[in-house]
Order: sequence, then C-alpha cells, then structure tokens
Amino acid sequence: MWFYFITAIYGIFLGWSMVKGYDLAPEIPLVFVVLLICIFRLDTIAFLAVLVTPLSLNLSETGLGIGVSLPSEPLMFGLFILFWLKVFAEGGLDRRVLKHPVTIMVLIHLGWFVITTFTSTLFIVSLKSTLARFTYVSVFYFMFLYIFSRYENISKFLWMYIIPLIIIIIYTLYNQFAAGLTEDAAHTAMTPFYNDHTAYGAAISFFIPVLFAMITDSKKTLKNRLLLLVVLLILLTAIVMSYTRASWVGLIGAFGCFLILLFRLKGFFVYSGLVIVVLLSFAYSTDITMYLGHNTKVSSTDYASHVQSIGNISTDDSNIERLNRWASALRMFESKPLLGFGPGTYMFRYAPYQKDSEKSRISTNNGTGGGSHSEYLGPLSEQGILGPILFILIGAVAIQHASRFIKTCEDKSVRILAKGLLLGLITYWFQGTLNYFLDTEKISVPFWGFLSALVALEIYHSKHQVKDLSK
Repeated sequence: MWFYFITAIYGIFLGWSMVKGYDLAPEIPLVFVVLLICIFRLDTIAFLAVLVTPLSLNLSETGLGIGVSLPSEPLMFGLFILFWLKVFAEGGLDRRVLKHPVTIMVLIHLGWFVITTFTSTLFIVSLKSTLARFTYVSVFYFMFLYIFSRYENISKFLWMYIIPLIIIIIYTLYNQFAAGLTEDAAHTAMTPFYNDHTAYGAAISFFIPVLFAMITDSKKTLKNRLLLLVVLLILLTAIVMSYTRASWVGLIGAFGCFLILLFRLKGFFVYSGLVIVVLLSFAYSTDITMYLGHNTKVSSTDYASHVQSIGNISTDDSNIERLNRWASALRMFESKPLLGFGPGTYMFRYAPYQKDSEKSRISTNNGTGGGSHSEYLGPLSEQGILGPILFILIGAVAIQHASRFIKTCEDKSVRILAKGLLLGLITYWFQGTLNYFLDTEKISVPFWGFLSALVALEIYHSKHQVKDLSK
C-alpha cells in the first residue's frame, strides 16, 4: 500500500514538474536509492571506494590546480562523514576495537597530527594533510574493521584493489612495449593512474606476499590456486618491469621476515641481530661510505647494474637527490625538534635547508620530484621527534600481535592469510625508508586496510586460537 501510494504521489509530482519545466525531478529516485545504500549498505560504497582507487585521476595533474583524486577521494570523504555519524548515533566504537593496542597507537598517531597541525608553520596546508590522514584511517582502518567482521570480506577487499590494479598493469606494460622497453618509459608508463613507477611498485608489492600465501592454502580448490598463480605472475612481471629498486628492497625484507616466521626464531635472536647490524653499521660507517662513493653503477635496464645502483651515491642522480632530501629533513628537525614544521609542510619548507654541495642535477626548490622520500624522516621534519616514533610503534605493535596470532591460531587458512597480510605490510615498512606515500590514497588504502584486516582477524576470527603459546 505504501509503495503504490508513494509511486502515485511521485507520478503526480513528476507530471507537475514536467509542466513547470523542472529537470531535476526524474533524478530524485536515483538520489533516494543512493541515500538508502549509504544508510543501509555503507559497505557497498566502501568497496566501491577501494575499486576505483587504482583507476582514480589526480586533478592537480590535469592543469585544473585542484589537489584531489577523482572519484576516490570524494567517495572517501563522504564515507568518513557517514561512518562517524553512524558510530556516534549507535553509541560509539566497539570496545574490543578501542582496547586493541594497534588501535590505541593509531589514535595517538592521529592525536599527534592534530597537535602539530595547531603548531604548524603553514596551518592550512597541515589542516588539509591531517584531514586526509583522518579520512584514510577512519574509512580503511576503523570502518573496514567492522566490514572485516565477516571473514569473506577480507578476500573481497583484496580483489577490489587487485582487479583494477591488473588493468593498470596491462595498460603500463602495453605502454612500455610500445616505447621499446626503455627505463625512461618504465618511469612514466603508468601515468596518469600512478604519478610514477615508485608508487606503482609500492602498491603492487603489498599484494605479492598475500597471493603467495593464499596459493599455499590447501583448502582452496586447484582452480582457485591456478587463478592466484596467474595473477601472482602478472604482478611479479610488473614489479620486474617497473625497475623500482625500493619495491625490490621491500620484497627482500619481507622474505627475510618470512624466514623468521618459518623457523619461529625467538624475539631475543631477532632483536639481538638487529642491534648487531646497527652497531656494525656505526663501527664501519667510514668504510661503507667510501665503498658507496666508489660505486658508479646507475639505474638501467641491465638488472645486475640496476640492483647495484641502489648503493651508488656518487653518480646516480636519484640516489643523490634522495640523500639531499634526507639531509634537508634532518636539518629541519634540528631547527624544530619537538613539534616540527607541521604535517604536509616539508615540500614548502625544505628549500632553504639544502646545501649546494649536496644537490643533484634534478634538485629543485619547489618540491617537485617527490617529497622527503622517507616515511620516517618526513614526519621527523614535519612532526618532530614523536612523528616517526609513533609510526614505528604502530608497526612494532602490529608485528608483535600478528606474530602472536599466527603462532596460536589453529585454523590454517586464517593463519596463512594473517601471514600474507603481515608480510605485505612489511614490504611497505621497508620501502618507507626510501619513499613517502601515505599522504596519497593509492597507498593508504592497502596500508590501513591490511592493518585493519590483521586486527579484525585477532578480534573477530580468533575462535580457533589456542591458549597454550608454547605450541
């Protein structure tokens, strides 16, 4: 009865609006449907945001001067508002989520963003940067924690990003082959979807360990495992063809962590090994610097030379410029060690802190060619000493809890998925020493999404976890 009544009223209104010449009336049902989806199926819009992220275009690259990616960022901002309205209307966040150590560290991380925004040297710039961070974390960590309470949604999230990523990989490889497989083509073949090959490589790196892990899951059918293998080979081909040295570093680091998990090495041996490496690096710092200074290998399509060029700090412009940006970040930190210059301000403030003797042929004073090139030194200059420490603590707490969960979970499929997600995150924590991408939605989606999935596995899917940690 209500359906017929509302339809009749709308029919009368539509006829009246057509007589009066109003053009918006036919769109009212569509708007109504969208509102219903936002209210009752917010997860559908959330998955749509993940799906369109790899394919989104940044309007600042089109000459319009608008620093927003379409259609992903408007969708994310809308989800950000709707999610918190829904949370407050329903009495707040789940206590299990709030009490989790990773959530606590994430909230402290966001709190420090707010504090350093109010002390920023460029308040509007920092406000925009902080709002973006709040949006990414709210949607892809907090909101997806609820979505991931259904176990199958974790796999759905992965495929929502992987499918459009494969489309971009095919597009990129086509451009590379058309340009003759040169290294210069590898740097720009993925534009306009990714701004350069480093962000493109970082995004792909997240999913390689997860696919490897899922292939080893004997509970999956042979058909599914073959499909996963094909997708994995596509991603591996893309990584090799991207000539992204930072991604290779991340994958090698993740493989090292995989060996630690495989042989179940005690934390004492792992931390002792890290301390020894750091001490030896300081003890032989002069010899290492001299060796790197004599390395003249430059990045090229010769893979052996390309790998060796990672340590070239004498003639490789990319490496020299990265060192220049790092040195500038350290001098900025020395200038404002407690609160920094404010989130997002590095590219606007680093120029006076460069030294002519450290500049490369690609140096600039306006922040083009990337920012601080470090997920640790960038926050150090922008948020003071606590900036990188809080980010590192998020990783440390996540690794500790995920490792514990992997050891104690009896369900093999859940354990395998957790291991893949953790190793995917580890690829970025290693790459974070060389690049800074968490201020973009392309990398924030998998980073915060993977972190959310790990926490969701522990909170919502730990019923197979045993209490005896010695097993």
